[in-house]
This record gives sequence, structure tokens and C-alpha cells, in this order.
Amino acid sequence: MTNVYLLDDAIISPLGFSTTENLTAIKNGISGLKLHNNSLFDSGGFYAGIIEKSTIDKASAEIGDLSSFTKLEKMMILAVQKVLSQNEDLDLSKTELIISTTKGNIDLLQENPGFPDKRVHLTELAKVIKDFFQFSREPLVISNACVSGGLALAVAKRYIQAKKVENVLVVGGDVVSDFVVSGFQSFHAISDQPCKPFSHNRTGINLGEAAAAVLMTSKKPLKPINIEITGDASANDANHISGPSRTGEGLFKSVKNALNEAGVTAKDIDYISAHGTGTVFNDEMEAVAFTRSSLQDVPLNSYKAYYGHTLGASALVESILTKHALLNDELYPSLNYEGSGVTQPVNVITELQKKPLKHALKTASGFGGCNLALVFKKQEDE
Repeated sequence: MTNVYLLDDAIISPLGFSTTENLTAIKNGISGLKLHNNSLFDSGGFYAGIIEKSTIDKASAEIGDLSSFTKLEKMMILAVQKVLSQNEDLDLSKTELIISTTKGNIDLLQENPGFPDKRVHLTELAKVIKDFFQFSREPLVISNACVSGGLALAVAKRYIQAKKVENVLVVGGDVVSDFVVSGFQSFHAISDQPCKPFSHNRTGINLGEAAAAVLMTSKKPLKPINIEITGDASANDANHISGPSRTGEGLFKSVKNALNEAGVTAKDIDYISAHGTGTVFNDEMEAVAFTRSSLQDVPLNSYKAYYGHTLGASALVESILTKHALLNDELYPSLNYEGSGVTQPVNVITELQKKPLKHALKTASGFGGCNLALVFKKQEDE
């Protein structure tokens, strides 16, 4: 089987405009969540991780005149540009582009300053990114609720292993819009305080926005330590349009199949980056699935209290962070954890730790019953 490696990456978020800046913030316990005013809420607002438009405009101006691009497009362009600047010899005519998003430019439905109506379509978003960087191949859009970012990595892996291309650049992103906020609020799913994944006093999610990009290849990088994706699986339990399965069936099957493909068992997993939204039902479902998979003792965290739920970007951002956790032999704390609130045991990371790591598991779940698991492996040259 062809090995698939993760090369350079970039994260654009309220915590910084590079992966290094994001990791530094996480190590220092800094959250990007802030209170934002909104009349939909009795409390006057909601907590979310939102990037200031002026900050994006300033950063994008260093690339060129991006005044004709939307906020999300600028974020994605910034992420891709950072990756390509580290790979100037990359042949874009032979590189597949995969776009991960759930809602794309959905904010244009509310406020559209001069953009054509079709700009709201996901295919148009993909075309904008393709044309800006002059990719030759037709881009692929992955939009499957909140597993989109991780599923984009899985599809990229399969493209490479099927020998369709040697390289794939995955970029994902979503923004916080009134459309998304009102949707989650209609479920009464949004917390009135910073979220607390897996905690006994958790009260719901926070939303967030981010963009991220990563280059994947079948060619082994000339580095002493590399990270590869060795297993992936996705299963839909078709439980409910928005509610997760109480038995964790879809996630359990995803984890089982991903571990099987990677050729490892639960005992080999050193770290889990969980979905961990902070809702009552998601965190409980994950805990059940992890226990069914004999992973209840593995150190686990959620990054949602740093970023909020960034939808189509979340699993991609968190996979990049998982990659660097393996590279650095570091376990990053799950912010705001105040004691377990799930019925099954979970080994939540509460402080920054140094620990030898080789295999990590990334999980994600989303509306419609979709679930995903990815296995990452650190490969060290002797």
C-alpha cells in the first residue's frame, strides 16, 4: 500500500495566522472565544471564535489586492499561500485541490456587497481558489457536515493510493454567519459561556471560524521524522438528522475500520483528538464509542474550547494539531475541563505533557449521522 505523508500546513484562526502561532497559543492556554453581541440571545450575545475582518484584510494585502474576494475566500487563500510558499517547486498541474466546507459563502445570502448570486455556491468557492493559484485539475469539494475536514484528508489519501495523483492540497474553512448561528440556536445547542467538552457542567457548543491547508504526498519527505495517515474510515449510523447515536455505532465502526486498515489495535494508540463539541449528547456518544473500542484509558482532548466549532474546518485544523502533537511528543490540555460528565470513563488531558507518541486517532461526527476516524503514525528514520 502506498504511504501517504502530511507535508507543510497552515492554520488561519483567531489564535494566529500560522500553525506555529496557533500551537503557541494552545500551549499557553489562550482561547480565541469571545462574547459577541447578537439579538437572538436573551443574554445579549454568544461566545464564538471570530477573526476580525481588519486582521484578515491586513494579512491578505501582503499577497495582493484581494478586495474582490469574500472573507472566507481570503482566509483560504492565506492558508494555501502559506503552504505553497514552502513548496515553490510544486507542480500544480499535477496536484489535486480538495476544498472542505459546510456552508461556504453562506453569509452572502444576508449581506452581498456586489458579488454575483452564484458566488454562494460551493462550486464557485472552489473555482475561485483554483483560479487564484492556477491549479490545472478540477477541484473536488467535500461537504459532509462536521466531518468534512477529516473526510477531505481521507479522500486525498485514497486519491494518492489509487495513483490518480502524487500530491493533494487540502484546504478547508467556514465562517460564523447569522445563518449558522440561528440554526444552532434553534436547537438550543449554543452555550451561554465558553464551552466545556466532556465536563459535567457543559451546556453546549460555541461556534468558530478558521481556515487551514495541508499538502499531502506519496513521496517520502527528506526529514528525519514524518507523519503519515495509515488508516481512515467513515460510517453513517443514520440515527437522526441532528442527534448522534446513543450507542456510538457509527463512530465505533469508523474507529474499528480505521484501526484495522492501519494495522494497529487500541493498545497502540497513544493519543486521541476527539470531536468534543461540549453538547450533552455528542460527548456522551463519543465516550460510549471509545469505551466500546477499548480506548477509554488513552489520553484525549478536544480543541473546541480554543476555537469553537469551526464546522468544515474543524477536523482539518485538529488533524494538523494532531500531526504536531506527534512531531513534538506533546499532549495539549483540553481547555475548561472541570470533571467528567459522561457515563463512560474518559482520560481527558488537563495539562501540557511531554510523552513519547507514535500513533494518534482523530475522530469527528456530524449532523445526519456521519462519523469519521483517522489514524496518524509517526515515522522516524533510524
